[in-house]
Amino acid sequence: MYQPRHASRSSTLALRHLNYHVRHWGPQDSPRPALVLLHGWMDVSASYQFTVDALRQERRIIAPDWRGFGGTSSAQADHYFFPDYLADLDLLLDHCAPGQAVDLVGHSMGGNVAMMYAGVRPDRVRRLVNLEGFGLPATQPAQAPARYAQWIDEIRQLHQGAMALKTYDSADGVARRLMRTNPRLARDKAEWLAQHWARPNARGQWEILGDPAHKITSAQLFRVDEVLAMYGRISAPVLAVEADANSLGQWWGGEYTLDEYHQRLRHVRDCRSAVVRDAGHMLHHDQPGQVAQLIEQFLDAA
Repeated sequence: MYQPRHASRSSTLALRHLNYHVRHWGPQDSPRPALVLLHGWMDVSASYQFTVDALRQERRIIAPDWRGFGGTSSAQADHYFFPDYLADLDLLLDHCAPGQAVDLVGHSMGGNVAMMYAGVRPDRVRRLVNLEGFGLPATQPAQAPARYAQWIDEIRQLHQGAMALKTYDSADGVARRLMRTNPRLARDKAEWLAQHWARPNARGQWEILGDPAHKITSAQLFRVDEVLAMYGRISAPVLAVEADANSLGQWWGGEYTLDEYHQRLRHVRDCRSAVVRDAGHMLHHDQPGQVAQLIEQFLDAA
């Protein structure tokens, strides 16, 4: 099994009626700005361990488990509202880095949160690294009736148990699931991640640490004009990192392309791009050394 080079510490923060699990690496105090790592959908903060181990410079690192993921309690609701992630992040920074601008790194959903937050609270972000936080295809108002109907139908399915997450007989079963999802993931890393991505229940079955209510499609359409308005208010330099495997094209085909994503990034005042070679969407698992080097070079740039 993978052996971490830098052990993490855990704390629990009472935040917005939730018990928020926060993972910490490095010293409590550092001359460098705090580095805040935001994980993606159906993932956990421990997912960044491989990248943290590849960093060469010591600094204070903070990584929350989003509401309803990992060690953070669920919202006790049957769906999740995306703006809540921004509010959670704002209050987390008030507690962990009051009055300070932080360096943000977000992967996938976490990258989308980071980008939007940097436009809403530009003074709280010094530099931002977006790891494959592409956003979603553009929508039209005419799609709203069908979207609301889909949302209602999925709420019903959730309460009928049709959206329950699969359980596994052992941690090894979880590791094999992670490797099926990401064929590039090495066995030793999969075995280590399985211990953090799931846990055994009272019956001995390993349960994924994710609230199935996260699977409910948002009732609200993805409004590109609103997102671009947030991008336009980002004052921090941004590094947009993507994998060479083009996961965006694999998900959406021609409905939403990398070219369209790159057009959106033009609304960010100071944005540069980088590509991680021999990597897929979980690029911080596939090539943590490349990702760590890009992060450090960008954060330390003049």
